[in-house]
Amino acid sequence: MFHDQLRLPARPQAAVPVRGSQQQYAVTRIFCVGRNYAAHAREMGFDPDREPPFYFNKTPADLVMSGATVPYPLGSQNYHYEMELVIALGQPAFRVSVENALDCVWGYACGLDMTRRDLQIKSREMGRPWDFGKDFENSAVMSALVPASAIGHPKSGAISLSVNGTVKQNADLKDLIWSVPEIVANLSQYYHLQPGDLIYTGTPEGVGPVQPGDVITGRIDGVGEIALTIGQPE
Repeated sequence: MFHDQLRLPARPQAAVPVRGSQQQYAVTRIFCVGRNYAAHAREMGFDPDREPPFYFNKTPADLVMSGATVPYPLGSQNYHYEMELVIALGQPAFRVSVENALDCVWGYACGLDMTRRDLQIKSREMGRPWDFGKDFENSAVMSALVPASAIGHPKSGAISLSVNGTVKQNADLKDLIWSVPEIVANLSQYYHLQPGDLIYTGTPEGVGPVQPGDVITGRIDGVGEIALTIGQPE
């Protein structure tokens, strides 16, 4: 359908800048891996083991870029940060092997999976989906993407987050329960993954609440940095 035939204007294409370039990476889907660091699983009250990974989704409309100020979200009194490595696919991936999965990865970024923790926990306790806690406006924060051709595929390196200059999360990518190629290979057994798909790979221990006026900063060695300011509620 052509745009001039649409009853209402089409939403602009969600896209993420590519570091050091004028290019933009068009985003079609956002997948997120749940509880992919053992220490974080424990702090959330779960005993981690290597059962198959599980996923939830955010929509491209949730994307906001590093450096933004976002309002404290609607309906929550317990708003949390989660620092994560983000994968950006550059080739189709369908039933790929672990050995071939990295061929499908175009690049990486720093991400914040912002979470309405009170709504997530309430949904979880009632056996309902996590959408209210995870999939909401401004909840998928990203830095600019950096191509794997420039930095390789990070297997280790510090991943950290601070709030108002105080370190809250400090771990290493090697602590991931499921590695980048394992995540891509596993998810490709259930979806025809395509260029434009992002995967947030999970957060280390140390998640916690933020309040209006707080400034979040994070970094991943070899990948980049990210920042977010929490504004007043609407």
